[in-house]
Amino acid sequence: MSALWSLAQAAAHVGGTVVGDGEATPAALSMDTRTLAPGNCFVAIRGQRDGHDFAPQAVAAGAGSVMADHELAVDVPQLLVPDTLAALQRWGQARLEAFRPPHVFGVTGSVGKTGTKELLAAATGAWKTPGNRNNTLGLPEALATLPAHTAAVVLEMGMSTPGEIRRLTEIAPPDLGLVTNIGQVHMENFVDGQEGIARAKGELVAGLRPGGQWVHLASDSWCRWVAMQPWARARAVPVGAGSAFGWEGEESLGLQGERFELRFPQGSVPVRLRLRGAHHVRNAALAGSLAILAGYAPEVVAKAMGEVDAGPGRGRLHALKGGGWLLDESYNAIQESILACGEALLTLEGGDAVAVLGCMRELGPAAAAVHRDTGEGLRALGFNQVLVYGDHAASLAEGFGPGARAFPDFESLRDAAGGLASIPAGARILVKGSRFWRSERAAEWLLQTFSSGKP
Repeated sequence: MSALWSLAQAAAHVGGTVVGDGEATPAALSMDTRTLAPGNCFVAIRGQRDGHDFAPQAVAAGAGSVMADHELAVDVPQLLVPDTLAALQRWGQARLEAFRPPHVFGVTGSVGKTGTKELLAAATGAWKTPGNRNNTLGLPEALATLPAHTAAVVLEMGMSTPGEIRRLTEIAPPDLGLVTNIGQVHMENFVDGQEGIARAKGELVAGLRPGGQWVHLASDSWCRWVAMQPWARARAVPVGAGSAFGWEGEESLGLQGERFELRFPQGSVPVRLRLRGAHHVRNAALAGSLAILAGYAPEVVAKAMGEVDAGPGRGRLHALKGGGWLLDESYNAIQESILACGEALLTLEGGDAVAVLGCMRELGPAAAAVHRDTGEGLRALGFNQVLVYGDHAASLAEGFGPGARAFPDFESLRDAAGGLASIPAGARILVKGSRFWRSERAAEWLLQTFSSGKP
């Protein structure tokens, strides 16, 4: 039984009954009518909006079946379950149990999860959760169509509140773990501040299967704190200065990426990345170290990581008219990632360095101070101009000082005389912001206005 599961097979795993053709076999599961592909099974989740109300729309878009908690008036087979969220999670859990490969890796962290997942999946030849399906909905949705014969699985695990990663490790217990770093993201959701965030990220470590091990940056004090907790029984392997695993000889190659030596107990291997920025070197060192710990050949690991390129909004570089550049990091933002990407931009040749930013979110009472510090950090790096919009734009602009302009929203940034149109030709531009502010709109505007037509 290696093919994808029919509705009847899935029903046996999730405790449901089928109305209609039980042999109907979904190509994938989907909870979103906007991205649903023909042949998918539409899963009606009860949330802020009731997914059951959208089932007719899903069927009209090509859904071949529906999973619901009561029979619906749609002309496709239906898998009926008491609770669609519980059934979705059980479907993914059961699929992994049925076809579990020798290695299941879990990746989390405050920044860099998705890029590191891509590096680790390349290093190990693993199946990976696509895109950013890293929560209690997206991860089981992806696992429901896990291929039957794969040597490894890499799962990105995200969180915004306590307990989320614990639930993910219950659905998909990893053998090995990787924590990119522990920062301040989602601070407003934790009454105990940074320690609460560290404990929540540490749920990955606590959820590793017996005999598991995990890697973290040797320099990350909160990862070291996790490693010392009594609930963190898995072996912690620090990566960095003074440790058996680490990197050295780091060299920026500008447009061509980064080069470094990946160090491990038996020696070292050269790595050349297409990804640009010192933060990618750190993530690659973590991914490569974990792959080697799992038994993969260092030379194979190094070569495979060198073939990974940036995804949309996650570090893609675009040539602009007049010799300028656009570094599109618009997918999301926290202070650490803004400064790391700013540092990467400054390795490129070009004119003024300009940051176009949407504000950060979920920082709680520290929000104004974090934005002010970020502005100061960009000034210290050597940026010439900052254009920032959102609820804490004034604080970031204040931290940066002369050359910064604050706007209440994207429309103001786009339309004001001192906004996007004020960026000089030939500038090196970083675009970054939280998902809430959709800073990809700024990247799109800049590309339409300044693109050279080159990749």
